[in-house]
Amino acid sequence: MIAHLKGTVLESTPLLVVLDVAGVGYEVHIPVTTAEKVPPIGQPCSLFTQAVYREDSASLYGFATRDDRDFFRLLVEKVSGIGPKIAISMLSRMSPELLRSAIASSDTALLAKCPGIGKKTAERLVIELKDKVGLPASGEALASETATANEPSHFQDAVSSLMILGYKPADADKLIRKAASRIGADATTEALIKTALS
Repeated sequence: MIAHLKGTVLESTPLLVVLDVAGVGYEVHIPVTTAEKVPPIGQPCSLFTQAVYREDSASLYGFATRDDRDFFRLLVEKVSGIGPKIAISMLSRMSPELLRSAIASSDTALLAKCPGIGKKTAERLVIELKDKVGLPASGEALASETATANEPSHFQDAVSSLMILGYKPADADKLIRKAASRIGADATTEALIKTALS
């Protein structure tokens, strides 16, 4: 099992990165939220990985943090009907923090906005994972993201407010995460929204 890769970026797209590790090029599927953190071509890069083996294929999936990788594992291994492609698609649409928050608060409407997730699958996500979506351990994610995960209601309320204003879920999530990193995730919902829109 390949659990971690550290090498040089050879190729990079929003959903795929090729890492040169000791002369071997590893093709790694990544969500957009990880692609945002991948350095430019030629630079060193470190990814937490999950190998998925099928009868006719073997694929590697990579993530910026161990917590993101573990959340991907939860989606794929614990929820029937969710395979690696749908899980990557979900993590590309929304951050793990927003997905955890939506599951913890049984927000099936928000979950159903993810590609490949209908109402029934969203309900299954809540039933299967509600008691398993613990917060990331300190140091596993960026400090701002960990702090954000500790305040899921503020974070989710701020994202929901931007969605009401017409922002797509992924864009709203990204703006609020940036705002939280600028002013601190313990800020009020109003302050997060104001900073995101400024």
